[in-house]
Amino acid sequence: MKQVLRAFLYVFWIVFIAGCADFRTVTVEDWPSEKVEFTDDLAGLYRDVSEASMGAKALDGYADIWIKTPKREERVYSNIQLIRSKDMRIIVSAGILGWPVADMLFRPDSLFVHDMLNNQLLVGGNRPDNLEKILGLRSDYELLSDALAGFITINEPLTAVESVREGGGNVSFTVATQAGKKELLVNRLTKNIEGVLISDSFGRKQVEMHFRKFVPYILDGKNVYLPEEIDVVMFSPRLDGSGKHEMVIVYDERVINPDDLNIQYRLPENARVIDLDRVVGILPWM
Repeated sequence: MKQVLRAFLYVFWIVFIAGCADFRTVTVEDWPSEKVEFTDDLAGLYRDVSEASMGAKALDGYADIWIKTPKREERVYSNIQLIRSKDMRIIVSAGILGWPVADMLFRPDSLFVHDMLNNQLLVGGNRPDNLEKILGLRSDYELLSDALAGFITINEPLTAVESVREGGGNVSFTVATQAGKKELLVNRLTKNIEGVLISDSFGRKQVEMHFRKFVPYILDGKNVYLPEEIDVVMFSPRLDGSGKHEMVIVYDERVINPDDLNIQYRLPENARVIDLDRVVGILPWM
């Protein structure tokens, strides 16, 4: 079983031979260090950012994705479709000709991954354990979809803000969550969220994301700026190689809140089915 999944992961993250010369890596920004009072003005900024984060409800687009781990550097091309808090489908292509190699459907309660070259179907509950078995990313579904799309959900009220820091024109809000803490890096002038840092209940970093190259969209009659480039760093020591795992997502094109988006996923016929819920152990990302 372990060898089968290793083979799948190798196929899934097959090298984009033509793009090796311009391999992209994550760039992280410095976070503000000067602690300041949580004033009414900053509370208003937090409310504005929270409201803007909910304007994007769906996405249909194409993106290059670069992956870097302690053992591999890979690049794939993906069609990403998602309806926020519902379904997300990712069709992964690789190689010079851009052949599809994987078709994945993520639902809030389940996931389906079709290894198209070997006609294998991995199925299981959409839980952090299973996401880690497939992608090497121990994440809940909401965080995964936010990272891929550049949408950041902010459900926490003002009372959850524990501290505020400023520096370099940016504001950092440290917010208490059910699982630990969330730090939001906000550009004070543009009101764009430019970074997110997720920590667990022990204060250990789990995921750091940075957002760049914002472009405007009109959503619900309001101007909303969304990033074309998303940088993600994962720090989980359970990941293969016990080091940082990086992902850079750059959108070539996308439509936000498309009227006709209908995510359809057809289960493959005669595919060998692998039950992820029965697979024991942590598998390498690549």
